[in-house]
This record gives sequence, C-alpha cells and structure tokens, in this order.
Amino acid sequence: MKSVIFDLGGVLIDWDPALAFADVFTSRAEAEAWMKRIGFADWNRIQDGGRSFAEGVAAARAVHGDEARHLAGYPLAFPVAIEKTVPGTWAIAEALLARGVPLYALTNWSAETWPHALELHPRLGGLFADILVSGQVGVLKPEPAIYRLLMDRNGLVAEDCIFIDDSAANAEGARALGIDAIHFTGAEALGEELARRGVI
Repeated sequence: MKSVIFDLGGVLIDWDPALAFADVFTSRAEAEAWMKRIGFADWNRIQDGGRSFAEGVAAARAVHGDEARHLAGYPLAFPVAIEKTVPGTWAIAEALLARGVPLYALTNWSAETWPHALELHPRLGGLFADILVSGQVGVLKPEPAIYRLLMDRNGLVAEDCIFIDDSAANAEGARALGIDAIHFTGAEALGEELARRGVI
C-alpha cells in the first residue's frame, strides 16, 4: 500500500502571516509592503530551518534597523495566521485514513511556533503516524536530507510514497529522490490525482 505524505501550510492549514501584523498596520497592503521591505519570506525560511526568534529578530534589526522591530511580536501573534484551514483537504486526509492509508506530514515550520499548530489543529496528532518539522531537525525542503529523514525514521521506501506540497520546488525535490509527488493547487484537483493513483 502507498503511504501519503502531506505538507501542512498551504495544503491543510491556511498560513496568512500578514494577519499577525494586523494590530501594527492599518491595512493589509501596508503590512504586506513592510513584509516585502524587510524580506519577510527569506527571514521566515531561516526561522523554519531552526533559527530562534531571538536570533532572527536580532539579525533583521542588524540589517533593517528599527523597521524590523515588529518581527518581535510575530511569535506571540502567530496563532491568528494559522486559524483557518484549506477547504476540502482535511476531508481527503480523513478519507485516506479511513481507508487505512498510512499518513505522514513533512513541513517547513519553526520549532518555536509549531506548538501553536498542534493546539489550534489537534486533529493533526490523530491523522499522522509521524510529523517531521523542519525547525526541529534543522533541515528544510527541498533539501534531499529532509525527505530521507522522514523515510528513514518510518521505514518508508521512496517508490511507495506519494508526496503533496503547494510548492512546486518541494514537489520536485521529492521527485528527485524517486517519490511520486503532487503539486497541490486545490482539494478538487488533489482528489482527482489521488483517485487516478488508486489510493482514494
């Protein structure tokens, strides 16, 4: 039987980081412009790789000065950024679980904010046999080592896995190791891809 590996942010959980700065800026456009100025996406990726927020804020201040000060509040405000779920995907995961399909999760996520995900979405613990969090292991998708780590610690073989991610680069990273990967664009298309593979 195939095992299915889910990414979380953008696939099951709707991550919207601008919401974490809603109390700081008067509009979403203003928040997003600030995030772009300070390079939030690149900064956050390093956080997901295992850097502490104390170190991350200090690094951002070193480059952007006082303009980076709002990052200090991000970990505390983080829950509002992940309150919503991606429509339809949880039902697919539940259907796979009901069919006895082994489910795993592989996510680029900060170790410090990960507890918020488990608190807000407790079903994560019941869906997945294992969840590998990049910030806890210090390796990021699409680096080959993170896919191998998930497979090694669960006794999985690449040819027997299906990986789902909203990042085309992450999907390609899995394919490079022989894993069948689906680039997630929505629950309906995912359901069709999984049905085509005979797992749902």
